[in-house]
Amino acid sequence: MSQFRPKYVTFDCYGTLTNFQMAKAAQDLFGALLSEAQMIEFIRDFVAYRLDEVLGDWKPYAEVVHNALERACKRNGVAFKVEHAQMVYDRVPTWGPHPDVPAGLAKVAKEIPLVILSNAMDVQIPSNVAKLGAPFHAVITAEQAKSYKPRMKGFEHMFDALGCGPEDVVHCSSSFRYDLMTAHDLGIKNKVWVNRGHEPANPYYGYVEIRDIAGLPGVFGL
Repeated sequence: MSQFRPKYVTFDCYGTLTNFQMAKAAQDLFGALLSEAQMIEFIRDFVAYRLDEVLGDWKPYAEVVHNALERACKRNGVAFKVEHAQMVYDRVPTWGPHPDVPAGLAKVAKEIPLVILSNAMDVQIPSNVAKLGAPFHAVITAEQAKSYKPRMKGFEHMFDALGCGPEDVVHCSSSFRYDLMTAHDLGIKNKVWVNRGHEPANPYYGYVEIRDIAGLPGVFGL
């Protein structure tokens, strides 16, 4: 890929660039009520329910968090409170980048335009993006697409907005389930997996693996 100069490098934001801290929020809420083993199970369920919630028709992200947290509480025998879900949702715009992100992004941005495709609301993400330390050509949200990843509609909306196709981008994500599987199915041949330990490797989907964004400039020979 070092010889390939795409029109855009497209990114997942939360988890890949921004340090996604839903598990920390759940720990803060319920860590005093649950044992360590129970907390691990709760977080696993919260992760699974968030994915399940975004697979249907679009709804505001506050509802995604509310529903997923309520379902995780029910499954684990924990009392659910509306204010708990609101607290988790309100934390999202406060999250900053992984330490490796700003320098790596800034170096790539000098040569190739950067684009975010995120499962976010328009009001949520500007503060997260502002902390990333690099200019972005476009920030495309699930709210704009009226669809969450891993559904294809968000990617298709992005292609339309950018006036390009799958062959014109390199898509970069730390998640197969949310991003790279869908990117593969849509014909995005050039993909980068940021191995942050969220998911196991899956070579079938064809990608360049990097440990963090500090390694991204090297993918393009920069």
